[in-house]
Amino acid sequence: MTLSTQFYTMLAMIGMGSIFGASLDTYQRFLKRGRRKQFFVFLNDILFWVLQGFVIFYVLFLVNYGEIRFYLLLALLCGFAAYQALIKRIYLYMLERIIRFVKATISFIKRLFIILIYRPIKGIVLLLLSVLLFFGRVCLTLVKVTGTVLLWVLKVIGYPFLLIGKGLLYLIPESWKKLFQKVYKLLRQYIILFINFIRNPFKWK
Repeated sequence: MTLSTQFYTMLAMIGMGSIFGASLDTYQRFLKRGRRKQFFVFLNDILFWVLQGFVIFYVLFLVNYGEIRFYLLLALLCGFAAYQALIKRIYLYMLERIIRFVKATISFIKRLFIILIYRPIKGIVLLLLSVLLFFGRVCLTLVKVTGTVLLWVLKVIGYPFLLIGKGLLYLIPESWKKLFQKVYKLLRQYIILFINFIRNPFKWK
C-alpha cells in the first residue's frame, strides 16, 4: 500500500469516525430508549452496529481494497473524538432545527389538505345527503297522500257496488249462504295452516 493510499485511507477513516458519531447521535435522538421495549432496543442496536460496520468496511474497500491496519482504528477514534469535541453541539442544534422544520411542514401540509380538500369534500357529501333525504321525505309524503286519495276514491266508487252486493245477499237462498260460509271457513283454515308452515316449517317435520 503506497503512502498516498495510506494517507487517503486515514482521511477516510477520520471522516467515517465523525460520520459514525453523527449517526450515533441521530440514532439515539430517534430511538428514545425510555419509551421502547428492551427487545426492540436490543434488536435496533444490533442492526445499527452491523450497518455501521458494513458502511465503514465498504468505504475501506473503496479506498484500499479492504486492508485493515491498526492505525486505521486510531484514525476512526480520532474522527469520533473530533466530532465529539468540535461538531457535536452544532450538529445536534442543526438536527433539532431540521426535525422542527419537517414537523412544521408536515403539520402545514396536513392543515392545507384538511382546509382545501377534506372539508370541501365533506361539505359536498353532507349537502348531497341532505338533498337526497329531503327528496326522499317529499316522495314518501307524496306516496302517502296519493295512497290516501286513492283509498278515498275507491271507497266512493265502491260504495254503490257494496250496497248492490248487500242487496243481492237478501236474494240468495239460506242454503247457499250456509254453503258459502262453510267453504269460507274451510279455506280460512287452510290459509292459516299454510301461513304457519311458512313461518316455522320445522314444526311440520
